[in-house]
Amino acid sequence: MSDTLRDNVEQSRFELQVGGDVAFATYRREPGHLVISYVYAPPVLRGTGAAARLMEGVAARARAEGDRIVPLCGYARAWLRGHRAHRDLLA
Repeated sequence: MSDTLRDNVEQSRFELQVGGDVAFATYRREPGHLVISYVYAPPVLRGTGAAARLMEGVAARARAEGDRIVPLCGYARAWLRGHRAHRDLLA
């Protein structure tokens, strides 16, 4: 499966294109922080791991840019806490 993560700056969201569907995480940038306010996967992608792959990409992007993540969204918070390799990104 070939997923493409895109930073849609105009809509302030990261998008993961999976086939013809898109999972996304809305964000706002603050100095040194990436605030994730909402993670959404359309019903057809739920249970496929798309939201987890989206968060993997978001975490990789935050790490590469030297940002910490402020997860306002319950899914983003649970995902970060559940992945030891990314817990250091929690702000």
